[in-house]
Order: sequence, then structure tokens, then C-alpha cells
Amino acid sequence: MKAIVVRAPGGPDALVAEEIPPPALRRNDVRIRVAACGVCFHDVVTRNGTLRRGVAMPLIPGHEVAGIVESVGPDVTGFRPGDRVAAAQRRHICGHCRFCRGGRETSCREQEFLGDAGLNGGYAELVCVEEDNLVTVPEGVALQDAAIVACAIGTELNAVRDVGRLREGERALITGAGGGLGIHGVQLAHLAGAEVVAVTGSAAKRAALLDAGADHVVVAAHGSDFSAAVREVSGGEGVDVAIDNVGSHVFEATRRSLAEGARWVLVGQLSGDFVRFNPAQLFLRDIALLSARSTSRAQLADALRLVARGRVRPAIAARLSLDQAAEAHRMMERAAPVGRILLCPEAA
Repeated sequence: MKAIVVRAPGGPDALVAEEIPPPALRRNDVRIRVAACGVCFHDVVTRNGTLRRGVAMPLIPGHEVAGIVESVGPDVTGFRPGDRVAAAQRRHICGHCRFCRGGRETSCREQEFLGDAGLNGGYAELVCVEEDNLVTVPEGVALQDAAIVACAIGTELNAVRDVGRLREGERALITGAGGGLGIHGVQLAHLAGAEVVAVTGSAAKRAALLDAGADHVVVAAHGSDFSAAVREVSGGEGVDVAIDNVGSHVFEATRRSLAEGARWVLVGQLSGDFVRFNPAQLFLRDIALLSARSTSRAQLADALRLVARGRVRPAIAARLSLDQAAEAHRMMERAAPVGRILLCPEAA
């Protein structure tokens, strides 16, 4: 099969197209012919060596996968060849620990994040995923749209609904709002009935953010303090919930944007930089610092239903072939796209 392989950390040119054997089918595996794989900044920091935990090279990147079941292992009971499926970002979970049994399989200690280690990731024609990590794609949802639902929509659903518990009438801040995560966070915060403040580094993305449901768009240069602008549009009070898709570069600006008693949900970290802060800056204002990691299978199913009902629109910025993987990563590093880039193995 054709796949994009990274054999050592490096720049975008480390993504090399190769012909390799298909991934071996284990007893609980479902082998999927990939229709599309989303390109996430997680893939960038895996490829360039910033992310090291759980990463083992050589590897095939990619965890945002949807496609058609090609074959199944002997112990698989829930899927059969021809089914349309989307993956919940992982290849394996144990299925019996307290996290898996409690619907929090994103914290399973045995989890294998798809595309982080070995020659089995979504930047390929075929990928293997255990059936516990798959959801059937509803009729009427295109596979290319379904590919990005687990990460770009499901993770934001986790952050907005389940961790941030955003309520109608509250104010929400979405950082990195023009990116693949942020544009869907804006939609979900709007759907929850919040007043949405979207922060982006590009004025060119303003119209798309307003169309996605933002009430206010704050354009701020990379690393700049946008908190004064956020407080201005919020009547001086700040926001009740912050969904931070960027991390260190906006940490202080986000903190300064928070209202008394706010919930601050960390979702993304685009660099290896550390931050320093005084804990009293949080607990004296009753601010909760939280995190949302990945998407459970139940959250993926919920997100797919939202897409099927037209309540959330998957934002696809570009559809590229596997051979254009390096260009996709360059686009990500330039923060160019509004929404997600797709790699489609059958694209011309």
C-alpha cells in the first residue's frame, strides 16, 4: 500500500511517500480503506520531534480517519466489510479499566494513539483500528466530513459541553478560533447559547468566524495580549468559559480575559514552551483550570449526530493527495487554513 512515513524527526520533508506492506490484522482489528485523514497540529509536533511521549519512529502519522471496512479480525462482532466507519483517534484501549468502563477511555493507560508509533496511521491507503475505537458513520454524512469529527469536533464538544459545561447566556472565549479545532469550538459554543468571543491571528478569517457563530472577533498578533479587547467586548467583565486551543503563547492573555469564577479549559499546545504563573491568580478569583484530552467513542457518536442533523458543519479548508502531505504541514505551520486540511488517498 501507499503511505506517508516519517523515519526521523524533521521538517515537512521528513514526510516521505513509500510503498509498504499493509498493517497486520490482529484479532480485534478492523482494517479500513481510508477515504480521508485530517491533518492535525498534533501530527506536526509528532513529526518535528516536539512531542515525544508515546512517539516511536518510524511511523505513519494521522489519527483523524474515516473510510470503508475492508476486512475484520476473527474476534470482531460489531462491524463487517463495507461498513462506513470513523475512528476515535486510538488504535487500542484495554476496555476493562475504570476509565474505559466509565466512558473515559481517553485516559486508558494502555491506549495506543493512532499515528504516534509504528507503521499504522491515517496517512495511508489502509489502517487497522480495534473495533472498540470505531463508530458507524450515519447515512447522509460524507466520509470526508466524518474523518475530522473525532478530533476537530469531538474534542471541542468534550471541552465545551462536558468539561467547560458552558451554559446558555454565558460568555465563551475560543482561542485559535480560525484553526481546525477553534472553528468548530465557535460553532459549538454558539449552539450552547453563549455569547462567543473568537480570537484569531488573521483578519482574513473574520468573516468565516462570524459565519460560524462568533459574536465578536478579536484579531491579535501571535503572542500579543488580547485581554483588553476581550474585556472591552464583554463589558469589562471577562468571559465565563475559555476554550484554549493554542497553549503557552496565549496563556497570560487568556488568564487576563477571565471573569470571576470562570472555567478555563486547556485543549491545545502548539509548542514545547513552558509558562510560569502564581496559583493565587487563579484561586483568589475562584477560577477552575481544566483540560479536555481527545474524544471518547460516545462523544464521537454525539458529534456525528450533530453533523448529521446539520447543527455543526465540518470546516474543510483543503483536500490534498497523500503526496501533498508535506505541503499540508507547511500550511498548518503558516496557520493558513480556516478549518481542517484533508489527505485523501484516492485524490488525483
